[in-house]
Formats: sequence, C-alpha cells, structure tokens
Amino acid sequence: MMLESWSRWMEEEHTKIMINIFFATAAVFVGCKWLVKIAMRGKPPLPPGPRGLPLVGNLLFVEPDLHIYFSKLSKRFGPIFKIQMGTKIYIVINSAPLARQILKEDDAIFANHDPPLAALAETYGGRNLVWRPYGPEWRNLRKVFVREMMSKTFFDASNGLRRREVREMVKEIYAKVGSPIKVGDQVFLTSLNVVMNMLWGASLDTDKKISVGLEFRQVIDGIVDLLGTPNISDFFPILAPLDLQGIVSKILKLRSWLDRIFESVIAIKQTTKTNNEDKDFLQILLELMEHEDEKMPFSMTDIKALLLDIIIGGTDTSSTTVEWAMTELLRNPDIMKKVRKELERTVGNQKIVEEFHINELHYLQSVVKETMRLHPVLPLLVPHSPSVSTTIAGYAIPRGSNVFINIWLIMRDCKTWKNSLDFQPERFLEHPEIGDFRGNNFNYLPFGSGRRICPGINLGEKIIMYVLATLLHSFDWKVEEDTNLDLSERYGIITKKKDPLVAIPSARLSTFEQYC
Repeated sequence: MMLESWSRWMEEEHTKIMINIFFATAAVFVGCKWLVKIAMRGKPPLPPGPRGLPLVGNLLFVEPDLHIYFSKLSKRFGPIFKIQMGTKIYIVINSAPLARQILKEDDAIFANHDPPLAALAETYGGRNLVWRPYGPEWRNLRKVFVREMMSKTFFDASNGLRRREVREMVKEIYAKVGSPIKVGDQVFLTSLNVVMNMLWGASLDTDKKISVGLEFRQVIDGIVDLLGTPNISDFFPILAPLDLQGIVSKILKLRSWLDRIFESVIAIKQTTKTNNEDKDFLQILLELMEHEDEKMPFSMTDIKALLLDIIIGGTDTSSTTVEWAMTELLRNPDIMKKVRKELERTVGNQKIVEEFHINELHYLQSVVKETMRLHPVLPLLVPHSPSVSTTIAGYAIPRGSNVFINIWLIMRDCKTWKNSLDFQPERFLEHPEIGDFRGNNFNYLPFGSGRRICPGINLGEKIIMYVLATLLHSFDWKVEEDTNLDLSERYGIITKKKDPLVAIPSARLSTFEQYC
C-alpha cells in the first residue's frame, strides 16, 4: 500500500514538473518574442518567411536539397526571405540585384563567413582562406596564395607537371578501353596529382597510386559530406560541447588522416635544400613561417589549413564539374559533335591536347560555362555573415545572421536566361560578356563575387579545361544500354551527381604513341 501511494505520488509530481516546464518554456518564448517586438518598433522588419514552431523554428520542415527547397520558398516569399532554424536566422537571397547589393555595394559588411562547427574542426579553428574572418590576416594569406601560386610565372613553370599527370591519365584510361569507368574518380585522381605536384612537387607513390588516391577521395568526400550535414549543435550552440551527432569527432578523425600526409611531406621539405628558382609552394610557405614576420604571422597550422583548402578546392570541385560536363555532353550528342569538330580543327587527330590549345577552344569553354550555370558546385555559395546589423531591400538583416546567395536559382532565372533549363553553350558564344568568371555579372556567379570571391579561379579553370579537352580528344565515350543519364543532384557543401557517371571509353586517335 505504501509503495503504491509512493508510486502514485511520483507520477503526480512528474506530471506537475512536466507541466511547469512546458509553461515556463512557453512563457520564456512569448516573453522573448514580446521583447523583440518592442525593440523592433520603428525599425525595419525582418524579411518574410515561413512560420515555424516555438524553439525549433523551421527545422522540422526543411527539405534535404536545400537550394531547391529555397527556390520553392522564393515563389511564395519573393527575392529575399528568412528562415529560422533553432536559434539561428538564415536570410536567403534569390535575385541578381540583391546579390549585387550584398557582394558589391555592401561587400565590406558581408565579408565574413559564419563557419559551422564541422568547418572549424576541419580547418584547425577556421585558419584557412574560406572560413578565416575578414581582416589583415585573411588579406595577407590570400595575397600569398595569389602571388605565389596563381601567378602567370608559377603557372608557366608548372606546365610540365600538369602535362605529365594528364598524360598519365590518358595512359591509365587507355588500359581500360572497352570497360566502364567512374569518370569522377578518374578525374579526381588526376586533379589530385596535379594539385599535389603544384603544391610540393610530387604526386602519389606510383605503386599505390590508385588505392591511395581512392582513399584520398573517400576522406575528402567524407569531409565534404560532414560539412553539408545539418548539425543540431549549429542551430542550438548551447549543445555544441555534447557533439550529439558525432560530426565534429568524425571530421577530426578524417582530418588526422590528412594531417599525417601533410606532416610527412613538411618534414621532408624542412630538410631539403633548394635553389630559389626551384622552390615549390610549400617551401615558400615554410620560409614565411621561419621569418616570423610580425605583420604577417604564419604558423604550421596556417600552412596545413591552406594546403587543405587548395586540395579540396582543386580536386573535388574540379572533378565534379568535369563529371557534370561529360554527363551533359553524353545527353546532348549534337553538342558533343560540335566539341569534337572544334578539337579536330584546333588540335587535329595527329597531335595531343596541350595547355596552349585551351584559349582557342571557345566552344568547349562555353560548354564549361553552361555546365557551371546549370550545375554550380556551390549552389548557395559559402554563407556570408554581416559584421553589423544592416538593411537590404527595406528589411533588417541582423548582425551574425547567415546569408545564402541562391546562385542555383539566379542562374536559372527565366527572366534573364532564355530557355533557362536547357543546356545551350551557344549563349556564351553569342554574348561572351555574360560568362564572366570574375563576378562582374551578378546573373552569373559560379565562383562568387566581391572580396570573398574564390581566389583559385585560374587553377580551377585550367584543370577543368585541360582534363575535359583531353578526355574528349583522346577517347570516344558511351554509356551502357538502358543507362538513365539523369541529372539528379546530391546536395551538400559541394553538390554532386546523385548517381556517379559510369562511361565506357574507346580509343579515337591514330597512333599508339598518342596514348603513351
């Protein structure tokens, strides 16, 4: 009897506690809303947006393909709207004029990014170019990267390295003629070796090249997937120490794999003497660290963060773009024929593609630009974050909020782009100015714009064009019967094909020597 009474009392007390918690939470929520309403009197309102639930906001209603979901919402709420996810406010920009205001007119205000916890873990606390706060350190780091690795002098000097790796790719594919291959994996491996050669003058060990290269891709794919995974700790920062989904611990484990590679290469470079004219990019960075310039402090962590930036930016984004381009060409045989004719006219079937041919391949350049228009690898760019509260289009944009630029929608806007959903490279031939990679046309922003525009445009463009031209010049490509070449996407920080492209190469050049 006594135990029964005790149990009943406990149930009653538990119910009372739960009721009290509910009412206390509701009171806090209503009170906060009331205080915000009072504080906002006479000030611009927040942008419109979908109604959410108390505490969680719109978290329960967000669809996986975020760029497509935001595009649907723009039809209801217009070119600018807000969405609340937990304690975070996200502002979504869906028009070129508003993108121009943020990325050009108010660029200084929106020059920061708000890194998610996964990005902070991946980049040693946001020490890289992508997530580092805008300021003197970021400017100095960017200056070093552009001056030392993106200069014409460096590109000319490293031409032989890129040529060697692209010829190695041709040899490997030639050995697989008649067999299906994953195009993205092959291009990733080539891009990785090109980038590593440019960074520290060596590629993967030949004996373990394929296995290590694929493991490299798995690690980078894992990092990219985790960066694009919604993290409850980002929406409710108070929960961050708990790492409830294990995202931070998983990304640290993947980063440690890359750490071991970076540290082994750095150790070798620190004991190697090289003439000034023969120094690679990593040796230049190590010298900067040793000089300990007070105006530009440079640590080992900074070096590793920058290496990681360049490897991910120069491999995963490039291989993804080439894979999308190959898919579109296989879906559009008439366009493929035009590319072939241009290659035959410019290069010929008795020679191989060289980098100097790229500037003459105007139609292929248009194919790449159209691929980036329909399939941008960063459909929402990297979210910007205003350093002060400001106003856009009459709406308040709070300091510290996240601002997405929905370039996926902007570059498919039927008001700007005729037959906007069709793959038509000719549009860039007829009007070359619309395909400006430098962010001056706010209807076309595959690399972003303003202060935080991608600094590796030259590298990305060169790798994509050289590899794609070589694949199309050296081989004919087809897919197996009954293969559906659909364009389904898998959203993430880098948006890829949902189903990897598998294609079968056949040799098309006249002599065996062209495949050596």
